[in-house]
Amino acid sequence: MSQHLSEQEIQRRESLKKLRDLGIEPYPAAEYHITHTTEQIKAQYPENKEDEAFKSVSLAGRLMSVRVMGKASFANLQDASGRVQVYFNRDVICPGEDKSLYNDVFKKLLDIGDFIGIKGKVFTTQVGETTIEVESFTVLSKALKPLPVVKTDDQGNVHDRFNDPEMRYRMRYVDLVVNDGVKETFVKRTKIMNAMREFFNAKDYLEVETPILQPIPGGAAARPFITHHNALDMPLYLRIANELYLKRLIVGGFDGVYEFAKDFRNEGMDRTHNPEFTVMEIYVAYKDYFWMMDFTEKMLEHVVKTVNGATTVKIGDKEISFKAPFKRISMIDAIKEHTGIDINGMDEKELLEVCKKLHVETDETMGKGKLIDEIFGEKCEPHYIQPTFITDYPVEMSPLCKKHRDNPELTERFELMINGKEVANAYSELNDPIDQRERFEAQLTLSEKGDDEAMFIDQDFLRALEYGMPPTSGMGIGIDRLTMLLTGQTSIQEVLFFPQMRPEKKPVLPKKEDFEKVGVSKEWSAHVMEVFGNVKKLQEAKATQVHQQLNGYRKKKKLDIPALQLPDVENWFE
Repeated sequence: MSQHLSEQEIQRRESLKKLRDLGIEPYPAAEYHITHTTEQIKAQYPENKEDEAFKSVSLAGRLMSVRVMGKASFANLQDASGRVQVYFNRDVICPGEDKSLYNDVFKKLLDIGDFIGIKGKVFTTQVGETTIEVESFTVLSKALKPLPVVKTDDQGNVHDRFNDPEMRYRMRYVDLVVNDGVKETFVKRTKIMNAMREFFNAKDYLEVETPILQPIPGGAAARPFITHHNALDMPLYLRIANELYLKRLIVGGFDGVYEFAKDFRNEGMDRTHNPEFTVMEIYVAYKDYFWMMDFTEKMLEHVVKTVNGATTVKIGDKEISFKAPFKRISMIDAIKEHTGIDINGMDEKELLEVCKKLHVETDETMGKGKLIDEIFGEKCEPHYIQPTFITDYPVEMSPLCKKHRDNPELTERFELMINGKEVANAYSELNDPIDQRERFEAQLTLSEKGDDEAMFIDQDFLRALEYGMPPTSGMGIGIDRLTMLLTGQTSIQEVLFFPQMRPEKKPVLPKKEDFEKVGVSKEWSAHVMEVFGNVKKLQEAKATQVHQQLNGYRKKKKLDIPALQLPDVENWFE
């Protein structure tokens, strides 16, 4: 497969060959022993300058900048923890007569982005910067593509920033290298999950794993991804939720189980939705949704304090407090508060009229629960900035939830709203197998109306309930959205290493024939393509410049073809 290379990429491949010609393997297999990270040196050396450990250190990382000054050079080396300045002196690296390791390898064959290992001693420069004087270095990996060079001027202004969102998400590996702060977001994400685990494990709840490939996409109302198992000749679904399997484990005798799960929903993508997402679900026996509200707010207070060092989080110009207790309001009261309309007791027809009055978009597939959900989502949800439990959802909206103990039209359910978005969802779980079957059958009616997000009937789960499940409360929390909140991000793509992207538009590769069509001879067409890439770029240059550049290229490459004459080149521009 042909690959068009830029001039820099060609030069790097030439350097790769020259390294090998010098007997230097640019991709060695052996372990490179490291004694310190850059962060350890910068943090520990200033207070421990006489420590023998700093007189012989070994580090590895990427070259991120090089300033050559004749026999001496300064560079920045970046590893996973940060950057440190390194100093190369020709006569230290090459104490003998042969200076090629510095003059040829370091100065000419190494590029920004290359991985090297260095050994040397730590010192402080005259301007007070902790620096490593390199006594020897090893090429560990030659980078064949140049990194974007992000420059900062004397006033601190950043230029040529690698900040196009699509490029950043598609090439996260580059984003992590060149953009400060990106890595910290993902480190925080892991800390959030670890803090949750710490909280759950302290209560002896068990972390478990449940199937991703499922015969029934149960546990939520969503459109699934469908695949096919060839050996069994049956359809399978990527899970939309892990709820029903976790409840099976409660039936099996566990008091508390939780899972950090990858779920998949074949729906739209936007700044808060990705088709693949991470959710934590926990189920605890002998509890109800009142207990789960208390548990959730205590858990989140613990997580936020552990990760951020305080219980408040700044998002834009808003300060959000995770200090328990959180506000609590029923869904019906929330709708009444923000629309002035009391929907309590309304049927489907009346709700359609309310939607029409409020200019909430509907369609014929929506049942009563979906209509209420649309009203709340459009007219109420954005108002809940501080953590707020929205409670007591209508029964039509919650087919897996226990009916309210005081009002059978409602369910014992809450959703936690923060910064105008749902972050958590919890129930007093439905454990009556007869009631559960009736709810599933009602969902089947919605499916027949055309609602492709209605739940399937999971016969095996119903069988499990018939063996008896103790009173249980369950809660699910979106890890992606929680990470967005705690890192101040407004897009879910910023907290996913590799968010789902549209197919990349492949560039149309140039062909020699394209150049021949504008008059370039066959013997020159491949070389002109290598230098300019495409006809448009060629014709954007001046004929005199093209003439000089190509003849210079011919001389450098020692091409056995006639030199170009200026009139010949001018013909390409007509």
